[in-house]
Amino acid sequence: MKAKGLDLWYTEEHSKEAKFSIKVLRQLYSVQSPFQKIDILESKEFGRFFTLDGYMMLTEKDEFIYHEMISNVPMAVNPDIKKVLIIGGGDGGTAREVCRFKTVEQVDMVEIDERVVRLCQKYFPQTACALDNDQRINLIFGDGLKFVQDAPEGAYDLILVDSTDPLGPGEGLFTTEFYRNCYRALNDKGILINQHESPYYKEYAYEMLSLIHISEPTRRS
Repeated sequence: MKAKGLDLWYTEEHSKEAKFSIKVLRQLYSVQSPFQKIDILESKEFGRFFTLDGYMMLTEKDEFIYHEMISNVPMAVNPDIKKVLIIGGGDGGTAREVCRFKTVEQVDMVEIDERVVRLCQKYFPQTACALDNDQRINLIFGDGLKFVQDAPEGAYDLILVDSTDPLGPGEGLFTTEFYRNCYRALNDKGILINQHESPYYKEYAYEMLSLIHISEPTRRS
């Protein structure tokens, strides 16, 4: 009688009552960077995907949905956006979508973990392609919180916060101080978009409501 092989599954707990699972064909790479644990895996249903500290970041099959929504909507609202700041976005998908627009002249992308970027360039070339080929992208490896703090007032038409969840290296991007600095770095017609998970779950909804209840910044005259 032939023994059955073991199935390997990736499972992420959305809440105590809901989980999301993908059957894994193989693990392609695993490393602990100075900031987080990076795992790259391959599945039949979703293709390659990668996780940071055990949390899903993207899959080959559906990454375009997220990246198009975070970037294309604000670009449609203001078709004259020229200077864009991306905080995070190490997989390169948000930069790829922004660079589809010919009006964009400069994209500053600030990612704290260079290892994420280099691994995505290797394992997810369809997502990270613009990082290699588009001269408008200024790739900066550093702390997005500090970058925004030091950014000139009114420097950007669009800020896209393509961060991880409010855990680990992304925790500082879910604070009142960070969003006040973003407000200052935007011009008068500037737009801010941030990744904040699904408000369907109480835990995520609570985190985002805590950010809404902040004092209104002093508006520029």
